[in-house]
Amino acid sequence: MDFTYRKYHELLQVLIEHKYQLGSLVAYMESPAPKCCIIRHDVDSWPSNALQMAKLEAELEISATYYFRVSPLSFDKNIISSIVALGHELGYHYEDLTMHNGNMEKAIASFQNNLKHFREFYPVKTIAMHGKPLSRWNNLDLWKKYDYREFGLVCEPYYSLNYDEILYLTDTGNCWDGHKYSIRDEVNSAFNYKIHSTDDLINHIHNQHLPDKILMNIHPARWNDNLLKWIIRYYILTLPKYQTKKWVKQWRKRQ
Repeated sequence: MDFTYRKYHELLQVLIEHKYQLGSLVAYMESPAPKCCIIRHDVDSWPSNALQMAKLEAELEISATYYFRVSPLSFDKNIISSIVALGHELGYHYEDLTMHNGNMEKAIASFQNNLKHFREFYPVKTIAMHGKPLSRWNNLDLWKKYDYREFGLVCEPYYSLNYDEILYLTDTGNCWDGHKYSIRDEVNSAFNYKIHSTDDLINHIHNQHLPDKILMNIHPARWNDNLLKWIIRYYILTLPKYQTKKWVKQWRKRQ
């Protein structure tokens, strides 16, 4: 059974063993290490899973980045406060353009207000868009008219990082090669590795096949040690969703 906390702990230990410096987006932007793995969590839902991962990382003295949405599926002030108290970075997982149906003026006002709210918990310096794959609007398009740096921000990982130098890994679709499912959780990159399972990823690290800079985009809702919850999440909630996303992606390519 892949995508469990036990498997995640094993992955982190292997990265540490091979001398990767593990840390947050803001730490990388402020002082990039020559060999590092940036750990980013998109908390789309099930925030209690995020707290579980945050505790695991803190035990290994790792500070990661946690992006929360304003949606009640994600936002939990007690969990957010607990994650910040563990030493992790908090960021805003914004979706203001889709929430306002492409209206730029309403979206930027909403973004500014929501960012201010998140800064009540942490001095937020980085943001990451929520893909909202079934929406016609792409939240990244907000920055075609505005500049996120004007809000005291230093990084939007889809804009700010060079993925010809940083290997981008995401657990979309409960696998590490879920590009066929992903509509917006993807980047342009020179890298092309065949990595499906977490064991595949661990073997690549052991064999020193991977570059010195990695970014892992991890969705805590997809990870669980409880067999029943894991089955419900994967077979009932995840598979139908990603089959739909796969169909939408194929349909859009034909348009």
